[in-house]
Amino acid sequence: MTIIQVQAMLKEKKKHIGKLGSIEGADVLNIQLRAGEKIPEHHTDNEVLIIVQFGEVRFIIEGMEEILTQDTILALNPSEKHSLEAITDVRLIVIKLK
Repeated sequence: MTIIQVQAMLKEKKKHIGKLGSIEGADVLNIQLRAGEKIPEHHTDNEVLIIVQFGEVRFIIEGMEEILTQDTILALNPSEKHSLEAITDVRLIVIKLK
């Protein structure tokens, strides 16, 4: 069993991107953005699950726009180019599968 704690970071600073830990077969990251903050287009070589803990975020995935809200999960395939912009303050959990 592994328990990974997620701390609220937006009161202390603006954009926060950090690794929370690793489990067998995956890395777990925490992304917290204030409204209007962006992450430019990028891709990863792995499958990725993105879980919206709270807030609303706009993803552009291979040129298609998707608005994600609390309690939604986005599954990205390897090499899918994507960018994101926080519509409201947002906290995301990113699971990069190995």
